[in-house]
Amino acid sequence: MGEPTSIPGEVSGALAGSRVFIGTITPSGNTVVERVTLAVLRDFPEVSPHFSRTPVHGERDPFPAGYDLDGMLGAARLLAHARPDVIVWNGSKGGSIDFGVDHDLCRRIVAETGLRATTSTLALDEAFKATGVKRYALVSPYDTAYQQKTIASFGRAGYDCTGEAHSGLKDNLSFASIPADAIAAMVREVARSKPDAIVAWCTNFPAAPVVPALERELGIPIYDSTVLPIWKALRLCDADTRRGRRWGRLFELR
Repeated sequence: MGEPTSIPGEVSGALAGSRVFIGTITPSGNTVVERVTLAVLRDFPEVSPHFSRTPVHGERDPFPAGYDLDGMLGAARLLAHARPDVIVWNGSKGGSIDFGVDHDLCRRIVAETGLRATTSTLALDEAFKATGVKRYALVSPYDTAYQQKTIASFGRAGYDCTGEAHSGLKDNLSFASIPADAIAAMVREVARSKPDAIVAWCTNFPAAPVVPALERELGIPIYDSTVLPIWKALRLCDADTRRGRRWGRLFELR
């Protein structure tokens, strides 16, 4: 037998250091959520992300007025087997229908699993209320009809849109292909309407990496729908979110 092999600290620590589990439901056609979640949580080594998927793909939504609750609650039940500290729906659909559907979804997840739950839409609503936002500008990858549907939903929640820009896409998978410079151009365009905040809406829209630099350039807070529920989940787990400040002003909120 050879000499005993010592296990490098970074190897054993990769598991031993995790004490907080965040379970995330992501749309099945989404390639952004997991990457952004993993990137943000590098600043929170005690937090371990775990993922489940629900069918959302292509151009046609078979549940345009709500959620596929069988699929959504099935994904939540699978995550619940790992007993996460919170379950997150990292999806923007509720914000484009009515904020109330996400309140209902969270109630159902809590009833089904006994675990806390939040969503991108509810996290945005909390951030808006915490910072006094009433007037916002919207950027997204959506087509015109879906963009207007989203603006109407935000309006019912009490938020006025001062300006908007969108890419005109319909297929869920294509949303992730929009380059950073195109997203930045949309953000700069809507910033001219002088909103209280700018919202990058769609969790398959790769806006998160451009947010910090554009906030510094424009002097306007920018809330990304993919980052929002991560921030909220960390708050629910009593993490000091300021460690994630390199992802934007959102993480400075107390």
